[in-house]
Amino acid sequence: MTAARATDFDDWLVQTFGRVGAFSVLIVLVEIDETSVALLCSSYLHVIADETRWTDMTRLFDGSGAAWNGAAFFEADQAGLVTDAVARQRLTSLTRHLEKDRSILNEGAFFDARGLRLNVEEIVAR
Repeated sequence: MTAARATDFDDWLVQTFGRVGAFSVLIVLVEIDETSVALLCSSYLHVIADETRWTDMTRLFDGSGAAWNGAAFFEADQAGLVTDAVARQRLTSLTRHLEKDRSILNEGAFFDARGLRLNVEEIVAR
């Protein structure tokens, strides 16, 4: 059996867990096309170990029923875990801000469907 290749997401999760220990993360699934990024759905989870890999996350995302091809992860708090109530409140605030400005995706850890890092870039009309 061959071990799964590490993705940028896998590296991010291990590094983040190594830095803060257990933490709460806000997740936003998006649909990316050539000129836009559409917000699809969001959730949060509490990361209590660093064994989760991109394939585990994609199975969870596929269960959402959303036609996603990108996902952004934001630490709910730099200090680590937060309560469910705080995570919900911060997720609501984050999605409200993302509806106005997609460049905020770059402030989190933004990945494509393969678990590779992405950045949103503004298209400049010529």
